[in-house]
Amino acid sequence: MTDRPATLVAKLARGHGLSPDEYAALIDARTPALADELAGRAREVCEAVYGDGVFARGLIEFTNICATDCYYCGIRRSNRTCERYRLTREQILACAEEGWQAGFRTNSSYGDARIKRIDTERVLAELDKNTIVIVTGFQGVDRNGDVTTLGRGGSDTSAVALAAAFRADLCQIYTDVDGVYTTDPRIVPSARKLDEITYDEMLELASQGAQVLHNRSVELAKKFRVNLEVVSSLERKPGTKVKEVTKVEKTNIAGVAKDTSIARVALIGLQHNPGVAFQVFDLLSKHNINVDVILQSIGREDTKDITFTVHKKDLEESKQILEEHKETLRFDHIETDESIGKVSIVGAGLMSNCGVAARMFEALYEAGINIQMINTSEIRVSVLLDEEDVNRAVRAIHDKFFGEI
Repeated sequence: MTDRPATLVAKLARGHGLSPDEYAALIDARTPALADELAGRAREVCEAVYGDGVFARGLIEFTNICATDCYYCGIRRSNRTCERYRLTREQILACAEEGWQAGFRTNSSYGDARIKRIDTERVLAELDKNTIVIVTGFQGVDRNGDVTTLGRGGSDTSAVALAAAFRADLCQIYTDVDGVYTTDPRIVPSARKLDEITYDEMLELASQGAQVLHNRSVELAKKFRVNLEVVSSLERKPGTKVKEVTKVEKTNIAGVAKDTSIARVALIGLQHNPGVAFQVFDLLSKHNINVDVILQSIGREDTKDITFTVHKKDLEESKQILEEHKETLRFDHIETDESIGKVSIVGAGLMSNCGVAARMFEALYEAGINIQMINTSEIRVSVLLDEEDVNRAVRAIHDKFFGEI
């Protein structure tokens, strides 16, 4: 893309709108590469808001008898071939009960509940009868008997929890991809499917933006040593196995992940006193705001700056909470930036091999990409970049580690 379309795409991604003339300029400059970029940005916005979940309608259609005559609709009034029905009160209540009958017992955090235990008697009784049991995931019931939902990744988590409860030899997660790849194949067509990956590597990739498995399901699999396999629901072929120990790749990393659902917050001019960081992050945690990358730097005149990232959906609430406690925290001002992204490399080989991070930084240098922040763990290196550079960074890093294999 030329500079003009690239600037407009970045502006559209940040503000979700352009002027009529700017839209016209994008249309006039349309190329296959620009179309792919726009489609990728649209997908990123979708994933930032909705994640990778499939949202099924929660309503119960108690009847298909309709008084209107919408021509596009199969149950329109004038369709004489449609077989009509109306559920009884008992049938409606029976539909509402089916979700938690498998025995999922959770806490009361509606919309993001955690599984406390699984009562297995009902399912075991059916299995003893040689019945094939189909379980509705994503939901459970709390101690008050109220139905709860597990939130994003709840279906994967339900499957792993059942596998752990029944000590299953293998838990297969069927999805629209045929395994875990070294990076998103939509960004890097040459990405390779992994035959196997460790729990820790998969957990880091999931936490850093990889969309194949949710990190809660991987955490549960690791805790209870559940062998996972990610396989395609569209074709029959081996997938990717997630387990405790795997063969070490000669690349030293398992994959490259990206996350564009984050925003940067910087508290400027904090007092350089003990306990300040605790006050800031304790305040955010009490409002259930998760913080990721954290950087503290020394400022001027005995002050310091603390910079961290939050999910974009939590940015405005974070700013409001911190501003409300400005006198207590004693900072000068807040700076924020939504037009950032995070790119990470993950692999067990980082622990025992020198120079892996240097190769990542070399790839970014060669691509002319500037780094804003760096964060590391034992098996991960993450960098914060301008959002418009994220996909280019993924390609450059992936090519550096996997291009010579």
